Amino acid sequence: MKNIKSHFKFATAERSGILCILFLIFCMQGIYFYTNPTKAPQLFATAEVAIYQQQIDSLKLLAIETRKPKIFPFNPNFISDYKGFTLGMSTAEIDKLHKFRKTNKYVNSAKEFQTVTNVSDSLLNVLQPYFKFPEWVTNKNKKKRTYIPNKYVKKEEIILEKIDLNKATIKELRKVYGIGEKLSARIVKYRAKLGGFETKSQLDDVYGLKPEVIQKVWKRFYLEASNEFSKKEEIILEKIDLNKATIKELRKVYGIGEKLSARIVKYRAKLGGFVVKSQLDDVYGLKPEVIQKVWKRFYLKSPTIVKVNVNTCSLQELIKIPYINYELADEILNERILREGFKTFEELTKIRNFPLKKIEIIELYLSIQ
Repeated sequence: MKNIKSHFKFATAERSGILCILFLIFCMQGIYFYTNPTKAPQLFATAEVAIYQQQIDSLKLLAIETRKPKIFPFNPNFISDYKGFTLGMSTAEIDKLHKFRKTNKYVNSAKEFQTVTNVSDSLLNVLQPYFKFPEWVTNKNKKKRTYIPNKYVKKEEIILEKIDLNKATIKELRKVYGIGEKLSARIVKYRAKLGGFETKSQLDDVYGLKPEVIQKVWKRFYLEASNEFSKKEEIILEKIDLNKATIKELRKVYGIGEKLSARIVKYRAKLGGFVVKSQLDDVYGLKPEVIQKVWKRFYLKSPTIVKVNVNTCSLQELIKIPYINYELADEILNERILREGFKTFEELTKIRNFPLKKIEIIELYLSIQ
C-alpha cells in the first residue's frame, strides 16, 4: 500500500503542471468542436429536396391509381352483387335492381336506372359514362332526316336503297342486323369462291347464316339479273348423281374443302358407289348441315349390286362387303358351319359384334340361298 500511495504524491509544482495540461486539453477540444474543419458540406438545398419529395409523392399516387380496379363499359341490367359493391352501390340499391329484373324488365337509360335503384346523382355521374346499352336501344326513336330541297326524307330510306350483293363490301354487309364481322367476311369469301352469287339460294349455303337474317339481306341487297346468269343458273341448279360427282364439283358445296371432297370420293370407291343416302353420314368429318346442302345439289342413283350368297361365299368375298371386317367375316363363316347354313338374315344379327344398325344396308349386298 505504501508503494502504491507513493505514486500519487505530487509536489506543488507538479500539481500546477498537471492542471495546466488538463486546461490546454479542454481548450483544444472546445476549439475543435466549434470549428469542426472536416464537417461535410450540405449536398442538396432545401428547395431541391422539396422538388424530389413532390416527385416521389406523385409516383406513389400514380402507383395507387394503377392498383385500383378499372371499370370497363357494361350493361347495368346485369350487375351482380359483387359488381355493384365494387361500383359503390349499397345493398338496398342492388336488391332493387335485381327485384326489377325478376319481372323480366330492363332499364334502357341512365335516368331509368336511377329511378329503379334510387342511386345518388353523384354516383350516377360516376357510373353513367360506363353504361353500355344494346345498339337497338341506343338507336331507338332516332329518326334523323336529311334535307332535300322542298322535301324532308328519312335517312333510313336513303340507307335502305338496295345494293348489288356481288358488289357489297364487308362494311355494307355488316349494316344488316344479325351479320357481324365474321359472317360478313364469310359471305365475301364464299362469294369469291363462287366467282359471284348467281342465285339467291346460294346465300343459304353460307355457314351460320340464319333464315331470318337472309330475309333481311334481301331487303337491303339484290342480285343483278342477266341472260348469262339465267343460263348459268339453270346449269348450276341441275342436280348431279353423287356417284359420278368429281372432287371439283363436290367442293362447290359450302363446307366441303379439299380434304373432305377427297375423303368422300375415296369412301365412295371403297363402297363401290353409294347405295343409300345414309351412307354419306359415315364419311368422317362431314357435318349434318353440310350433308343437307349436298342433297340440294346432288341426287343418288344406286349402282347395280352383284349380291354375294352368304352360304357359299369365301372369306375374301365377305371382307369386300361394307361394314364387314376380317374378324366379323371369320365369325360369320364359323357361325355358318355351326348352323349348316343361314336361313334368314335375322340369324346374322345373333353373331357377336354384328353391326345391327347397318343390317338393312348389309342386306343389299348379301343373299341367302
